[in-house]
Amino acid sequence: MEEDLGIIVMDSIKDIGKEVQKELSRIRKTDTDYIVPVRMDRFSNGEAKATILKTVRNKDIYILTDKGNYDITYEMYGFKNHMSPDDHYQDLKRVILAMCGHARKVTVVMPFLYESRQHRKKSRESLDCAYALQELAGMGVSEIVTFDVHDPNLCNAVPLLAFENVYATNNILEEIVRDNQDSMHNLLVVSPDFGAMERARYFAEMLTCDVGVFYKRRDPSKIVNGKNPIIEHAYMGADIKGRDIIVVDDMIASGGSMIEVAQELKQRGANKIYIASTFCMFTEGTEIFDKAHEENVFDKIYTTNLTYINKNILKKEWIKVVDCSKKIAGVINLLNNGKSISPILDDK
Repeated sequence: MEEDLGIIVMDSIKDIGKEVQKELSRIRKTDTDYIVPVRMDRFSNGEAKATILKTVRNKDIYILTDKGNYDITYEMYGFKNHMSPDDHYQDLKRVILAMCGHARKVTVVMPFLYESRQHRKKSRESLDCAYALQELAGMGVSEIVTFDVHDPNLCNAVPLLAFENVYATNNILEEIVRDNQDSMHNLLVVSPDFGAMERARYFAEMLTCDVGVFYKRRDPSKIVNGKNPIIEHAYMGADIKGRDIIVVDDMIASGGSMIEVAQELKQRGANKIYIASTFCMFTEGTEIFDKAHEENVFDKIYTTNLTYINKNILKKEWIKVVDCSKKIAGVINLLNNGKSISPILDDK
């Protein structure tokens, strides 16, 4: 029912929120404004509070948030701080608390799942993603909607919480084919590691082509930026020489590993190289990508707008961003009407 639907759009995801509102109006053939306004206040010591500016009583509420938006700042003790994933997660919880349990149902739509890379525990490590999911469940959240999660098995941490893992795979694939249908020949899909093999296999099946994979051999004696550094990329799969390659992964952080994979492919005689990644963070800037593109190491990166990308990066000729707001709106519309979202889940 239209009247019971409410969408809370956090500051971190305003642009997508506006498009979701437009798409829902189009789908439902109405001019109803579903967005519930929220005010976030920040005190000078860095603490904050959330205020709901419209009733949510007995409504089906969907909270949209992007924990990766580092462009939002706040003042603390006179210093300007960029919001971190932890800040965004805390603000999400503040909004849930501000609803005071009056909503009929609360669904968190977090395309880039908080702490999703810390999804399993080794020795004396924190298990952050599992704990965050359990915390949200304890606060009354009924459902989590995320995209292309790093490890789908982490939903086992909250067996009684509805957990929907949606894929943007087809959106990216359609864009690649649309842009290059007259110039793509003898295709090969490559996974940069075994963790992305399922995505690569799906791409290969859709394109009816071969698939290959790199094995990342790491140095267990060192930790650099929270990870064991890669010392070798060993390739397994079909011959690369003369083929156009699509390299598939769920996320790009600094991008060093992805560029190394592209360089390895070029050394083995690859023709054009396209990189497909749902989330691109560019945590250490784009210098290595600019240099690699100039040297013809790769042709283009295809990604989504499901997490924040700096506007200066969006101007780069080597990046193409695919809009996924319609898919989010479709999921919300089906869930609000009590219908299965299997058609969207199957459309990877």
